[in-house]
Amino acid sequence: MNSLIRVALLGLALLAGTVHAADPLLITSGTDRATPIAVVPFGWEGSTVLPEDMASIIGNDLRNSGIFEPIPRQNMISLPNRAEEIIYRDWQALGAQYVLLGSLVPVSGRLQVQFALFNVTTQQQLLAGSVTGTNAQLRDMAHHVADQAFEKLTGTKGAFSTRLLYVTAERLGTTNTRYTLQRSDYDGARAVTLLQSREPILSPRYAPDGKRIAYVSFEQKRPRIFIQHVDTGRREQITNFEGLNGAPAFSPDGNRLAFVLSKDGNPEIYVMDLASRQLQRVTNHYAIDTEPFWGRDGQTLYFTSDRAGRPQIYKQRLGSNAAERVTFVGNYNANPKLSADEKTLVMIHRQDGYTNFKVAAQDLQRGNLRILSDTTLDESPTVAPNGTMLTYATRRQGREVLMLVSVNGRVRLPLPTAQGEVREPSWSPYLN
Repeated sequence: MNSLIRVALLGLALLAGTVHAADPLLITSGTDRATPIAVVPFGWEGSTVLPEDMASIIGNDLRNSGIFEPIPRQNMISLPNRAEEIIYRDWQALGAQYVLLGSLVPVSGRLQVQFALFNVTTQQQLLAGSVTGTNAQLRDMAHHVADQAFEKLTGTKGAFSTRLLYVTAERLGTTNTRYTLQRSDYDGARAVTLLQSREPILSPRYAPDGKRIAYVSFEQKRPRIFIQHVDTGRREQITNFEGLNGAPAFSPDGNRLAFVLSKDGNPEIYVMDLASRQLQRVTNHYAIDTEPFWGRDGQTLYFTSDRAGRPQIYKQRLGSNAAERVTFVGNYNANPKLSADEKTLVMIHRQDGYTNFKVAAQDLQRGNLRILSDTTLDESPTVAPNGTMLTYATRRQGREVLMLVSVNGRVRLPLPTAQGEVREPSWSPYLN
């Protein structure tokens, strides 16, 4: 959220009274039991030491989803790692419900990874496959194997091969700051720099094709929205209106961009057709309307507004003047993000009577609201395309960092990122 809008909304939240509504169930911790799975160290027939441990990466991927719990590696030392030698009773004794085995073989200067997945209870092979790449692509291949296993076991496409965008701010002396737009694996590994500036960078967002990103830059000393092509670095300026230009969000088809403008006096939500540059005003209210997020129908926008006296989340169809309120629990709900199936709404939430901001997920069918974070001053949640994980920015040990959380609340861990303050994460769509 633009910092000026955030301060204004927070002030209104502190002054507002209590909204009277039916109290839905509030869940403060995860209770789902993870499924035990053994990811056996992969065999390697080469003569050199590989730079990455594939089984460790795969195990971490599955654990991060909050759905699986890998068997500790020390418990598997004496057990065979070949598919033809698997003894199901040994794995049953360890409590594993599934076993994932694999091996790496050098082939024509490249690496071929072969893997197989077994159900210990039914003693059946569920999956077998292979993937080929270079030493530098070991992490990519590990994420691919984890995606395949996850989809086979859950029926939901894995999101471990996706990417994150985020912004770092590093102080250079006493007066200057270097802002960097970074892209990394979903787990923070292999970060690369896409843009550097001495002026703030805000609100990076992926296009649905994963090939373009939109963001706000202050390089002209005023906030303006740009679109940048990831592969080439080519940039184009999209807005140049007076006042605030912020919070860009691509439509599901990638052809339109929603954002916030204050050119008519106060922050309102607009949609631009990127081909024609035609502009459509969506909201028209004296309150602050900000942080648009598209529904998958491409006709509905979720957004934050203080029109009821405090920041809450609303939704509105394009062409309609009627906004429908979505959140009622707590005295502050902002920065809406939807899961891919649109059953879960993720947001920054503050409970009545508290001052801390938390990440929360609301079941849009049942109304239950689950607190997902155990930190404070949380902001900018972003959801994996399969809806199982999210990342958000927070403060930890005096530094702005990124945290990864499973939506069922079982997993919470900080992501490794570059030096400096880290903020504004954005999860990519599925990438081919």
